[in-house]
Amino acid sequence: MITTAASPADVPLSVNQILAVGGALVAVAVYVLYKVGHYLVKVVEALATAAVVFLALWFAAKGLVLAAAWTVRHWRTTTTVTAVSAWCWWWGWPSLLVTLTAVAAALGVWRVASLPSFDRGAGRHLRSWWQRWLVYAPRMPRWLRSVGLTVPDRAGATVIQVNPLRRTATAPRERPRRDQLPRILSVRSGPSWDEVKVRLVPGQTPEDFDTAARALAVARGVNRCQVRELAPNVVSIDYQRRNLLDVVVTAPDLDAMAGLSGDAIDLDRVLSGATEYGTPWRQSVRGSHTLIGGATGAGKGSLMWAPLLSIAPAIRDGLVRVNGIDPKGMELAYGRDVFHRYAVTSKDALALLDDLVEQMETRKRAHAGTTRLVPITRDTPLEIVEFDEIGALLRYVGDRKTREAITERIALLTTQGRALGFTVRGYVQEPSKDTVPVRELFPRRICLRVATKSHVGMVLGDNAYERGAWANRIGESEAGVGYLFGEGVREPLRVRAAWVPDDAIKALERFVTAPSPDPARRPAPVLPFRPETPALPAGGAA
Repeated sequence: MITTAASPADVPLSVNQILAVGGALVAVAVYVLYKVGHYLVKVVEALATAAVVFLALWFAAKGLVLAAAWTVRHWRTTTTVTAVSAWCWWWGWPSLLVTLTAVAAALGVWRVASLPSFDRGAGRHLRSWWQRWLVYAPRMPRWLRSVGLTVPDRAGATVIQVNPLRRTATAPRERPRRDQLPRILSVRSGPSWDEVKVRLVPGQTPEDFDTAARALAVARGVNRCQVRELAPNVVSIDYQRRNLLDVVVTAPDLDAMAGLSGDAIDLDRVLSGATEYGTPWRQSVRGSHTLIGGATGAGKGSLMWAPLLSIAPAIRDGLVRVNGIDPKGMELAYGRDVFHRYAVTSKDALALLDDLVEQMETRKRAHAGTTRLVPITRDTPLEIVEFDEIGALLRYVGDRKTREAITERIALLTTQGRALGFTVRGYVQEPSKDTVPVRELFPRRICLRVATKSHVGMVLGDNAYERGAWANRIGESEAGVGYLFGEGVREPLRVRAAWVPDDAIKALERFVTAPSPDPARRPAPVLPFRPETPALPAGGAA
């Protein structure tokens, strides 16, 4: 039998050899892991260092940007603090105290000497700064929360399923975010009003602030608050600190206009009284059909006579002709000579309106295709219709045909007369749709003192009360005070018409019937109005 020697590969390894090989492999693996870990640590350290540097630079840059933005946004405060700090550093605080005392004394003397110029130059800026940082910045967030003008965090607690044990854990609820509270952008403080501009947060609308206007007024402790939309996400919350309309506004002085030509009168800016901001109230009488509503004694007469006083030279020179419809036969009769045409009964009123509609049609045919706006001249004067107690003839006339005919003529004048030189101004006590069926055809509305909140909406339109037109809260002693809304007025504007005494009305009669200073400008003689065509059967004097 022949035997061969076994190869080394066929010889089984002993335990010691196996352990030696395993130990060597483990050592190699540990060494490799050590090296890899060493490099990984270096990589992690490098990444951590880079992250720290990046975050530091990021926060530093963000801080610089925020600081720069804050500095630019509040440049007055920044400049003041910088100047005061530099002064104290270079010259010490005693010199600063002496200088501030001298400046305060100079401002006081300026205020006493000329309050208007002081308020324009320094007062309003100091007052705005004071109101923003000491009144609105600390208190406005609390007021907004109290009236519900914040967006609450509606995200509930988050439920997390933990498998495989199927046990639940509840994550804590996040706190509301900071931007859920409207932020104050700026504050402007005038003699009587503060305008607080705020930026809305997602989920809010300007109408939310309109609805809360009265609650905001109560929170501020003032009588009036008005909200104006400046942008889709920016509103101005205006607070009235003082009532500048608590004194009677004097009527325009006719003596000062004696030598004034009618051509010098701007019919688009007729002085009529004062606004709640302390500025003159000027309104257009050219094509601006106006409906004035108010209770008895609210001051509708002032709304009527004050503009006529301001345009007296134009009436005298024949550029404006005033037509009066006076169902009561009292208010307009006192100044009868001011009116080119005058009617009391429903029959005469219909004839007057028919004559105006006929003139309007004549102008329409004469100027068709030549102009879009008929110029106001002595040949085509501005025709103003002063319709006192318009509801008496549109609702309470017994004869239905006469009532409907008057309504139709008023509708024609208000829808077509603007460009042709015809203006209708109506006055009413009960402003319901049944009383004045054509009230929607008056683009401009003025609501004086009324008895109920619903009358405000009837005169000024829907949501006028919510937007600050609180005409039912006007006192009986505030005759001529009302709210203007409509064409050219985005938010209800509180105004007070100039008070026109009886002697001023008689003076107006003498003024408009006197000869013009320039004989060439004298209008043709005006005959008393007499209807030449029979009208529909009258329902009696209204």
